[in-house]
Amino acid sequence: MRKLLAFLILLLVLLAILDRVAVAGVEKEIATRATARYDLAAPPEVTVHGVPFLTQAVAGRYDEVEVKVGALNAAGVRLSGVDAVLYGVTAPLSDLVLRADQVEVRAERVVGTVVVPEATLNQRAPKGMQVDVSPSGLDVGGEITFLGRKVPAKARMKIELTEKGLRLIPEKVTLGGGITVPDPERFLRYEVPIGNLPFGMKFTEVTPVAGGLRITAEASDVPLQD
Repeated sequence: MRKLLAFLILLLVLLAILDRVAVAGVEKEIATRATARYDLAAPPEVTVHGVPFLTQAVAGRYDEVEVKVGALNAAGVRLSGVDAVLYGVTAPLSDLVLRADQVEVRAERVVGTVVVPEATLNQRAPKGMQVDVSPSGLDVGGEITFLGRKVPAKARMKIELTEKGLRLIPEKVTLGGGITVPDPERFLRYEVPIGNLPFGMKFTEVTPVAGGLRITAEASDVPLQD
């Protein structure tokens, strides 16, 4: 009985080790493919969720894979906090081991977030204006130039998503100095272009947060190879 118990304990330990070795291999493979496919500056941090992992590997389907890309430049715009969760990733472990260069790896669905930091918003803001972002909204303040004169101005901005990025439109403009400026909104509205996101994600929602704007994005039927 003791020998049997010792054998079972040893078997469980070996299975646990094999489980962790296998998951590390798949995480590395997904990171390598994502880096090459989406031209990332560095391999992302990949975590395959679900225990035991081997049951997912045998089935060739991984329910949830977390990918942390970190910061990146998209169309010359600095982004931070680029994270994604891949759902329903199909890739048999045997194929990854024996013919990794031929097997097709796909995700049924991808949901991610990206943060446009306040520094990036300031770089794109109209000349003389400073951006202030908080969970309550986005404000700009500073001076606009009208007929050669500096006019103090501030506004709460409406944030819209476009196919190419962000559009910021002043909702309420307050001017100082006792100067009347026709259509002052034209001096304050601006856009922030954002290039292609990893995994082909498309924008679905934007939310102001402390230090920037958080964009939610999604994609479906996403390939993870060239």
